Parts: sequence; C-alpha cells; structure tokens
Amino acid sequence: MTKVAVATQYGGPEVLDIIEVPTPEPSAGEVRIGVRGAGVNPIDFKVYSGMFGTKPENLPIRLGFEVAGVVEAVGPDVTDFAVGDEVIAHQVSGGYAEQIVAPVATLVRKPTNLDWSEAAGLILTGATAVHALAAVDASAGETILIHGAGGVGLAAIQLAAARGIRAIATASEARHDELRALGAEPVTYGDGLLERVQSLAPGGIDAAFDTVGTDEALEVSLALVSNRDRIASIANFTTAPAAGVKILGGGPGADPGTEIRSAAKFELAELAGDGRFRVIVDRTFPLADVAAAHEYQASGHASGKVVLIPPGH
Repeated sequence: MTKVAVATQYGGPEVLDIIEVPTPEPSAGEVRIGVRGAGVNPIDFKVYSGMFGTKPENLPIRLGFEVAGVVEAVGPDVTDFAVGDEVIAHQVSGGYAEQIVAPVATLVRKPTNLDWSEAAGLILTGATAVHALAAVDASAGETILIHGAGGVGLAAIQLAAARGIRAIATASEARHDELRALGAEPVTYGDGLLERVQSLAPGGIDAAFDTVGTDEALEVSLALVSNRDRIASIANFTTAPAAGVKILGGGPGADPGTEIRSAAKFELAELAGDGRFRVIVDRTFPLADVAAAHEYQASGHASGKVVLIPPGH
C-alpha cells in the first residue's frame, strides 16, 4: 500500500486528506517512481475547487502534476530508464503520493546539482515560462515586461536572461536585489508604474507577460506594447481576453501550449544542470500537511516554490 493525497470533495484546502491505495505497478511504457518531492502549483487548487466542474463521479481527486524521485520498477519494454535512476516527471497524474506510475514520455533525468525539493519544482513553472516567451515571440535583443516575480515570473526572468532578452520585472522593493541577481531590472508596482517602466526603457517595450492578473498589469501592458499579440497572461481570464491579450494555461479559452510545455523539460533540465537556472524553494511541507501547504500557497506569501515531501524523506 502507498499513501496519496486526495480531495474528498470540492472546496478549499479543508477537503484534502491522505488515504492509502494499492502500490501501483508499471505497464508497458511506464515506470514506478518513489517520490522524493512533489511540486505544489495553483492549478492543483483549481482542479478541486470546482473551477473546472464539480462532477461527483470524479471524486476523490488525486492531485499533483510534477514530482522528482527514484525509479523503483520499469515496465516490460522500458530501456531508457532503469531501477535506481533519479528522475523528474512532468505532466503526471496524482503526484502527491509516496509512489506513482508515470509514462516514460513524461520523464527527464534529474540534474545532479539539484536537491529533491528543487527538482520537484523545476518543470511546471519553468515550462509555463517557456510557453509564455514563445507566445509573445520574445527574442534576443528585445525587452520584455514581466508582471510579478512569483514562481513563473522568476522562471521567465531567468529564461529571458539565458536567451539574451532584457527583462524588466515588477516586484516589491524588498525583492529588487533578488531579481537583479537573477538577471532582471526590477521596478516597483503600484501608482506610477507606467512612468517608471518608460524611464527604464525609453526605447520601448517589445512584449509583456502578466502573471498577476491585476488591472494595472493589463493597462500598463496595453499602454506600452502596441501589438496585442505580444502580450500574454496566465492570470487574467476576465478583462484580458476582451482586450485581445493572449491567455495561456488551463483556464476557459486559454492556449494550453501542451507540446511546448512538454518539450520544455529538456531545456530546463539542461539550464538547471549548467547552473543557469535556479529553482527557488520557499517552503517544504510533509505530505501529511497537504492542507497547510495549500493554505500557504493560497495566502500569496510564497516567494518561490512550495513542495510536499513524502514520509521518510
């Protein structure tokens, strides 16, 4: 038997619980992973909150789309991975667990310089950032405005730096040194943001990426970027679509970028392995404290990844 976290009904973090299920066995094209860390992401909350529907037949809902761990068993036709390999799995199902089965296509080898919590938080936010830069067609020599320096914003800053793209990023003043260290030019959000960005980039802004979903982010982006095809948001599903802004992710009408995000794991693992991409982990929680982890994630206080750690690790 193995422990997994589930949502027993639709609602808030109070509906999360730990149950035991039979230990899974891999079929053809799959491996079983002993999970060492599972990334917590806003999409996890959306799944059980009812945002995507409240069908009773889907309960209980297993959660978690990204994990890092050790291969424990392989399917009969698997040759690329072996027992004992350290891996990251992205776009999996039910990652909040002690053990999961994952298709080989979801795997990438864990960079040796990352610890388990860093590895567990590498891919999902990083892949979202890869998708965003592709969606706004940002390229070397250009300037992008990134609204918000949370998990996805931090990933976008680092990817921009690695690709020779100038990034101006909004954040509270207390975080400016952190953003500079990652390669961004920080600017404080709030009244006067438009003028502050214009003073930093008198030559103009080529593209904008919104991770916060505020009216300010949308209005400033529209004022600075003339081509609305070069503005994207992962957080504003109300007013941004009406303004002609690209919406990315899993929400209604959004571009999921499935192929781009799936392929991104290889670039991200390479950059992290070379030390050109850092995973900033804010807090880890024991798997049993999954509700507390979600409450913390929802508080807005996390300045990096939140990761669940199964028992014994």
